Amino acid sequence: MNRSFWKAGHAPTLLSAFLYFDLSFMVWYLLGPMQVQIAQALALDTQQRALMVAVPILCGAVLRLFLGLLADRIGAKRTGVLAQIVVIAALLAAWRLGVHSLGQALLLGVMLGVAGASFAVALPLASRWYPPEHQGTAMGIAGAGNSGTVLAALFAPALAAAFGFQNVFGLAAIPLLLVLAIFVACAKDAPVPVPRKTLGDYARVLVGNRDSWWFMFFYAITFGGFVGFASALPGYFHDQFGFEPKLAGWATAACVLAGSVMRPVGGVIADRIGGTRTLQMVYAAVTVLVATAALGIGGAAATVALFVATLLCLGAGNGAVFQLVPQRFGAEIGLMTGLIGMAGGVGGFLLAAGLGVVKQNLGSYALGLWLFAGVTLAASLCLVGVKQRWRLHWAAAGEVRV
Repeated sequence: MNRSFWKAGHAPTLLSAFLYFDLSFMVWYLLGPMQVQIAQALALDTQQRALMVAVPILCGAVLRLFLGLLADRIGAKRTGVLAQIVVIAALLAAWRLGVHSLGQALLLGVMLGVAGASFAVALPLASRWYPPEHQGTAMGIAGAGNSGTVLAALFAPALAAAFGFQNVFGLAAIPLLLVLAIFVACAKDAPVPVPRKTLGDYARVLVGNRDSWWFMFFYAITFGGFVGFASALPGYFHDQFGFEPKLAGWATAACVLAGSVMRPVGGVIADRIGGTRTLQMVYAAVTVLVATAALGIGGAAATVALFVATLLCLGAGNGAVFQLVPQRFGAEIGLMTGLIGMAGGVGGFLLAAGLGVVKQNLGSYALGLWLFAGVTLAASLCLVGVKQRWRLHWAAAGEVRV
């Protein structure tokens, strides 16, 4: 990273965006690592437990669009401050009043979805300060905030075991308050004009545009698989191998860390060999890895290794999708980022909730894993059909690899 990068933009805003994104993703994911302890305290069955951890994913996906619209109107900084206040208030309410039923847990999950929507605030806030030649670096730094899920997986189960899961909500509010103070003091909206998007603009890029739907489908698998497994794996490891919550959290943290690290690497690989080829390799590898996990071959250590490799591949796939998006949707990149991000969250919700439904009704996760492997295989086959058209119609004008 050269000296010109730090002179090109506004480093305090970039740091603030990273911290805001990191801590927001931490609390967005908070219910996942503690799901076993919460389910035991509230007497939830497997299906209810899965729904509890899936609701924040879905709400975060949908709220990304609305937080993006609000940021266009009142500024990304003000939107981020309001969103952070809502999340902190929800955590403090859960800490003081307690969470005593599935309904209350789901309501908390809805509020934590606001934290998941931080993607729509942090990235534009940082991006608008930097010229095109430094966009990749700036977005890489700000986007690294998705590593906050690792913090939740590492520490939340241990804190819940030591202090009770309800006190973890109060403890989580402390770093959020510190980051809010830094955000208020250091972050600034860039002095550039911001076009105001509307819901009609989102509809316009969807109607009659097959490519927008393809990208949403592909990201629903890569990011949806990443966040869905990240939320489901603590319960899966507990149910399958009897892992205590802390050990299940550590195993999941290893998986999530692999996926987070590989996202920028996936973009680099896609630049070199092409986004579609990278995605095909990702989908083929995930199909084999998840199908092997479904077969139940090997013990606990082998299965953890399979899921580390699975999330590593899915993380690379996330980077590959967004290597392709600017090539196809240069003029509508903001709109498509919101829609594709929403689709990724919906995919994560379906995976996390679906695995719970399968386990509850069949007594095994195997069918759910087989279904996901089948979807990734179908996506790989679909890419064969669309990549040639993409190369002919919208990559011919540029020196890029598709």
